[in-house]
Amino acid sequence: MEKPTRKGPLLARNKFDVDEELSEEFNIHAVRRILAYLGPYRGMVSFAVVLMIVASFMALLPPWLIQQALDVALPKGDVGYLVELSLAILVTVVVGAGALYFRIRVMNRIGQNVIHNLRGDIFARLQELPFSYFDSRPHGKILIRVVNYVNSLSDLLSNGLINLIADLFSLVFIVGFMLVLDLRLTLICLTVLPVLFAAILLMQRRQRMAFQDLSRKQSNLNAYLHESLSGIKITQSFAREAETESIFGRVGEAWRSSWMKAVGIMFATWPVIEILSVFGVCLVYVAVVDWFRDAISVGVIVAFVGYIWRFWAPINTIGQFYTSLVQSAAYLERIFETIDEPSAIVDAPGALEVAKVRGEVEFRSVDFSYDTGAPVLRALSFHVHPGQTIALVGATGAGKTTIVNLLSRFYSPSAGVLLLDGVPLDQFLLSSLRRHVGVMSQDNFLFSGTIADNIRYGKLEATDAEIEAAARAIHAHDFIEKLPEGYNTPVSERGLRLSMGQRQLISFARALLADPAILILDEATSSVDTETERLVQRGLAHLLDGRTSFVIAHRLSTIQNADRIFVIDEGKIVEEGKHRELLARGGAYSRLNGAGGR
Repeated sequence: MEKPTRKGPLLARNKFDVDEELSEEFNIHAVRRILAYLGPYRGMVSFAVVLMIVASFMALLPPWLIQQALDVALPKGDVGYLVELSLAILVTVVVGAGALYFRIRVMNRIGQNVIHNLRGDIFARLQELPFSYFDSRPHGKILIRVVNYVNSLSDLLSNGLINLIADLFSLVFIVGFMLVLDLRLTLICLTVLPVLFAAILLMQRRQRMAFQDLSRKQSNLNAYLHESLSGIKITQSFAREAETESIFGRVGEAWRSSWMKAVGIMFATWPVIEILSVFGVCLVYVAVVDWFRDAISVGVIVAFVGYIWRFWAPINTIGQFYTSLVQSAAYLERIFETIDEPSAIVDAPGALEVAKVRGEVEFRSVDFSYDTGAPVLRALSFHVHPGQTIALVGATGAGKTTIVNLLSRFYSPSAGVLLLDGVPLDQFLLSSLRRHVGVMSQDNFLFSGTIADNIRYGKLEATDAEIEAAARAIHAHDFIEKLPEGYNTPVSERGLRLSMGQRQLISFARALLADPAILILDEATSSVDTETERLVQRGLAHLLDGRTSFVIAHRLSTIQNADRIFVIDEGKIVEEGKHRELLARGGAYSRLNGAGGR
């Protein structure tokens, strides 16, 4: 498939109302893969199968026992045998119910274990995928795969698969009992099966297409819901609630229509089986009345009719399982598509685990583009000594953030090489590299938990004293102490109850606690007020001391003390020097800062 570009398919794929592609053919490979998740539970599955076979066999004994009562015990007046048959029926009911109860418990445990493992695999994969994956699709469409699609497999794994095995055994047992009772009636009953198979084959493709379309519309609905909730402040600020509700209504209507169509096709299987089962019973009645009137006993007729109805019950269940399988296959494709998503950023064979780095950074003729034909960096080269502070300035879209993203290996260069302490960046283990590179952006994310938890995120084993020391160094301690519970004050999702300046200070403390050798500040002070900035500048002096730092900022106060300033334009360094030197030149840097740098 052609790689998406920002001007074409990428933007389209990133929209909530654009359907995702799915294979037109039934993906049996995905079904085999989900069955492989049952491997660790072979013993439990075998036990459940035994229980189900016992339950099925017990459920099939009563018609034969009744036939014995009608044809043997009653004609002979054998009360003892009749009592034995009655007790046998009671035993079959009790044993069958007990086996069924324990089978349900065992299979639900297996099914939920598989669901847990599958969700763990997809979530673990999402932790490894590069930014480009998340840039190219709405997060709501990712979220639905981890939650809704995985949950939809619960019944299939907990009951569907084991019921299929049980129903197949039941069919064998039933046909066996029917053959023992009467071969001719059995053959007459089986004549309707070819019609059933033909009907299922005719409906199969329509079922698959309907459930694929349903999964697309469900994904679109979830994507728009996630987007709407994330942007609720903007919606209310611009009084666009009516427009948002209108869009949601259209997306919801598309999902409803798709659901009704899929359900209509899904439930078409049941009437077909019901009609054919009744037709089969009618054929048996006709055969008994017109053809074999005097050749079959009452007991055989009663028992055989009982088995006919039992014969169609597992067929109906198998039909429902097939429908569930078709539905789940569409979800499985999306789940395994995510698990199999290739990552352009992986650990190279023999990658290094480094305990300490000096912080020497070099770019050698680095090219980069997010999409083919749209270069962002062009043959970029520079060398930074350990402990230097580098300021990156330039117009929006010049490539400043791209430079620091490459340094953290959030993306890989299209050409050229990046080196840390003289070693190519891709020779470091990702986990090792990112422990030495601290990143702070304008929108620093805070997790649900306490303020202490969020600061400790930079160093999970940190003590309370270390957390407080980091907060004091960055001048966050004073405002934290004034909060109702101090460092134990709960933080809501994204820290929305804190001011932007407070969130920035907490993020600074988190970065300081992590103690990275290289620190990246990407517009990290743009959201703070003047008073907070004064505190931050004092904290930054401590934070930057002894570290190689890359600072992206528009505020003059943040960059004027940098060791070197790189002016970036169209992916290249067009000017380099110190603050006063660049102002004196009257070039690109001077123009960015206003006339004479004022």
